[in-house]
Amino acid sequence: MSASLAFVFPGQGSQSLGMLAELGAQHPVVLETFKEASQALGYDLWALTQQGPEEQLNQTDKTQPAILTASIALWRLWLEQGGACPAYVAGHSLGEYSALVAAGSLSLGDAVRLVERRGQLMQEAVPAGQGGMAAILGLEDADVLAACAEAAQGEVVSAVNFNSPGQVVIAGAKAAVERAIEGCKARGAKRAMPLPVSVPSHCELMRPAAERFAESIAAINWKAPQIPVVQNVSADVPADLETLKRDLLEQLYKPVRWVESVQALAARGATNLVECGPGKVLAGLNKRCAEGVSTSNLNTPDAFAAARAALA
Repeated sequence: MSASLAFVFPGQGSQSLGMLAELGAQHPVVLETFKEASQALGYDLWALTQQGPEEQLNQTDKTQPAILTASIALWRLWLEQGGACPAYVAGHSLGEYSALVAAGSLSLGDAVRLVERRGQLMQEAVPAGQGGMAAILGLEDADVLAACAEAAQGEVVSAVNFNSPGQVVIAGAKAAVERAIEGCKARGAKRAMPLPVSVPSHCELMRPAAERFAESIAAINWKAPQIPVVQNVSADVPADLETLKRDLLEQLYKPVRWVESVQALAARGATNLVECGPGKVLAGLNKRCAEGVSTSNLNTPDAFAAARAALA
């Protein structure tokens, strides 16, 4: 185990058609991982990620298992290649489930079925077109919170992802999000732009989804994590399994405290952060969240080799 090493797992938005194609061609463990997930889901997940259709891959209930499986394929490849075991793991939103699989708390089969269900419930909680999300860039957190409070007018809108200093995502009812965008612009935001998503994640509109999801969480045979997991809701390592499961449920309707999560990792000495998933969204954010943090990602053969060399 490397005390300075933490693995962080990405959330939705990291998927792309053809992801991990080169690594899949070179390393059987990648295809084996997708085969295991496909058996649990009842359809060919690798074929969907490689051939599409893209609209289907971008449906929440397909996207979530796809990103999780890709992340775990890279995790297994890392260990197979002799990569050091991290001292901590964390995941952004959906990525928290990948982190829990890596930590041995949850099997891959259980995890992909769980996040498929999570995606379905999120989609059902708010009918398409009624919710929205927006990215707010270049504005203090306090100003974003004030803009949301002013824009609510009896509807839901709140800051839901604290991704890096000066990058906050808001979510809620469509009209309230539109009002909050204008409020953020008026307060001096560099950019305030709607995101192309069908579900307003991590806001109060998702509480009914969490209530229905509790049954799925309770049905799983959970194990205590073998690697400490820093969770989104608390930006801390949970004290026990009950806390872990409660925070996982609350994560559906509470903010992702990513800045504080990265700071918590750095405060514990884990400053080498490896993004374990398709894409490199987190690598860009992590550097801005805490001093002295270095980042690597594993999404291509070259990136994987560079990370192995840097952390050998």
